[in-house]
Amino acid sequence: MTDDLEQQRPPYRVAAIFSVCVLVLYILTLAPTTQFWDTSEYLAAAKVLGIPHPPGNPLFVILAHTWGLLPFAAQYATRINLFAAVTSALAAGFWFLITERWLRPIVPATWPRRAAALAGGLCAATAFTVWNQSVVNEKVYTLSLLSIALVLWLTVRWGDQGSADRRDHHLLVIVYLLALTATNHLMGLLVGPAVLVYVLYTDPKLALSPRFLVGCVVVAAIGVSLWAFLYVRAPHFPAINEGEPTNWTALKAVLNRDQYGKPPVTFRQADFSAQLMMWVQYFRWQWGHDFSEGAQAFFAVIFAFVGLLGAWRHWIADKRSALAMTSLMVTLTVILIFYLNFKYGYSQYPDRPSLQREVRERDYFFIASFAMWGIWVGMGIATLMEWVQESLRERIPNEAARWKYATPLVALALIPLIGNHLTASRRHETMARDFAYDLLQSIEPYGVLVVAGDNDTFPLWYAQEVEGIRQDVTVVNLSLANTDWYLRQLQRRPPADFDPSKAPDIYKHQTWTKPTWPLMSLTADQLAALGEAYALDAKQSGFLGTVQVTLDPQMLGRQYLERADMVVLQIIKDEIGKRPIYFSRTVGLYADQFGLTPYLEGQGFARELRPQPIVASDSVVANRSLGYVNVPRTSALLFGVYHSGTAARPRARGWVDRPSEGILSLYGLTYESFADLIRAKDPQLATRALVIADSVYKQTHESRFVPPAEVAH
Repeated sequence: MTDDLEQQRPPYRVAAIFSVCVLVLYILTLAPTTQFWDTSEYLAAAKVLGIPHPPGNPLFVILAHTWGLLPFAAQYATRINLFAAVTSALAAGFWFLITERWLRPIVPATWPRRAAALAGGLCAATAFTVWNQSVVNEKVYTLSLLSIALVLWLTVRWGDQGSADRRDHHLLVIVYLLALTATNHLMGLLVGPAVLVYVLYTDPKLALSPRFLVGCVVVAAIGVSLWAFLYVRAPHFPAINEGEPTNWTALKAVLNRDQYGKPPVTFRQADFSAQLMMWVQYFRWQWGHDFSEGAQAFFAVIFAFVGLLGAWRHWIADKRSALAMTSLMVTLTVILIFYLNFKYGYSQYPDRPSLQREVRERDYFFIASFAMWGIWVGMGIATLMEWVQESLRERIPNEAARWKYATPLVALALIPLIGNHLTASRRHETMARDFAYDLLQSIEPYGVLVVAGDNDTFPLWYAQEVEGIRQDVTVVNLSLANTDWYLRQLQRRPPADFDPSKAPDIYKHQTWTKPTWPLMSLTADQLAALGEAYALDAKQSGFLGTVQVTLDPQMLGRQYLERADMVVLQIIKDEIGKRPIYFSRTVGLYADQFGLTPYLEGQGFARELRPQPIVASDSVVANRSLGYVNVPRTSALLFGVYHSGTAARPRARGWVDRPSEGILSLYGLTYESFADLIRAKDPQLATRALVIADSVYKQTHESRFVPPAEVAH
């Protein structure tokens, strides 16, 4: 490596142009509103300056809240999704700079080197997981991606400084950024080993300097002090306040993620080899997710080979940066996989259905490794270019011309761009937002709605807190109802006023009484005394108000009641006949397990608990799939309120995210079953419902269509 190559000014202008181009790509494929999984939670938390799920992510919340105040787009969700796109696009610029710097001893020609670096940056930016996470703020990982890229670039620049120019305070900035990014997510710290390699390889005495070490402690303390935001903000009880860290014990529980109860890494939830293969499965998706499985595997082999070729050439060219890069890749893969200790992957080993699996695909945890692999791919492409120009030496004496002939190899980087543009894009996708609207509008004013998990809860939080839709509805999440802090929040927070302007016409011609009492008639001490579980050894029956409840271990499938079960039963006892109580259809047969089937009246996507057993009539009809259904109310919802067009919208690759497909299937099942209810009385409307159901199922892996022609007969 020559000093001239080391001291060349970094091509910041090219990096800036490249970042803008990547940003344009992300904007063209940007999600217009919220999406499933954690997107809605983070959007709502940013809006209300709240505390999302552990570890709380204060850096993200503060930055996103500030960003959301800027008028970049009319919709708040679009603005925060743009925040993810901008952070990831900036990271792409740094990937280019890093690759270009490490390629200097391999490709001396300026523009061929930059072309190879751009190819590496493009692969990093368009790898499926990176692209898919960059067009929506589903997680906080694009901010971590930017911090990793920035810290690595600053470390590379620090390492290039001459010993006389190298200053401790430059490295202290890096230490501060590492500490600060930890308050976004611990992922940002994974660049630490690469930084350490650079320091020990370049100036090992610095690591032993007492003055420097004291400085590191001081700046790190300043960086992590942002965690105090959780402690300061929580007592103000924002609408999103997970863990409610109002004291040291609760704050420690949030930071340690105690809520998730993960076992120690010594207790493996799956074979380590299977956990490694999960990463391999996700790696296969990165380079052509739009293609068939065979093509995905083929391109995975190609990009694995080119990346490993780049790693090999990297080690020959510059052992310091190669050691740093290798340590980083090992940290982002093997060490991270061991630490995360996942169960078997959601779609892993489909021929072994009995395995304990993750509830969704976890590729986003490895977003940094896939982005970093793009650097080695760029170096691998440069190596191929080097071989080509060497092979032309005898025929073409001019070195610049030889590199020019080798440059077309960078077109390899277009494969992920072409092969992921359908599945990575979230353009036009509004399903999560529209589902939240549809479910909330299924509930009568001031109703209580029991839901199950992330995908039927977080979008409701978004709709209520960001768009102000049906804030009068009290949402009770069954999984969170097992925590003490969530129950305190349910008791503390009264329903908002019913706003008829944001509700369908079916609710506008009645007078609705706003509740002025807590959700449950339990004191704070009684609420705190609720146990985590209660033994249920034998079948028991009794009345909660006018509703008969049966507690049967056989029906429940377990010999105990959870705290959430006790909460639901208490709500029934206190609110039946006073407030409408609904169970979302997303909770399945949860309410039926308590013997409540005779009291449940279906109204679209929800089932209302009636004070008295239901008597079938012309208006309320029994259906094998839906139970009792209020036909007029459900018809009004399905054809006058719900976004059936969103559910039925053709998607180029169907519904890509299999774990969230149940929400889409709910539309198909509801419309199909409703068609069965009304086919005798209204065959035309039944046909319309079946057409919608068929269009929905075409987006899923279901195949349950009854041809409309059969309805007429």
